[in-house]
Amino acid sequence: MSKNPVVTADAPSAIGTYSQAIKVGNLVFMSGQIPLVPATMEIVEGDFEARAHQVFSNLRAIAEAAGGDLDQIVKLTIYLTDLGNFATVNSVMESYFEKPYPARAALGVASLPKGVDIEAEAILAL
Repeated sequence: MSKNPVVTADAPSAIGTYSQAIKVGNLVFMSGQIPLVPATMEIVEGDFEARAHQVFSNLRAIAEAAGGDLDQIVKLTIYLTDLGNFATVNSVMESYFEKPYPARAALGVASLPKGVDIEAEAILAL
């Protein structure tokens, strides 16, 4: 199988040696998204909830560029520098996903790129 990059201007461009996503067969492996605004490549203004919304908005843009949508995500991994934000992530997710929700892990980490407090990556099945 060949691996094909998924690219969209509606999500932040890669800030390192990675693709926004790679499609292999009917699976799309979406790279970790942090709360960057695609047009400015700056961290979204506001509180943690605003940053979480930006992360899911970025994931949605990549899913759509791959020909899918967020409800086709089968595995989601969320990285948080403060697990105290876990309940807020759950609340924000409810506005982006329908049941059944994807399988998910939420991990507490010491730090994330650009000093942000949330990052999420996903696997999408088309």
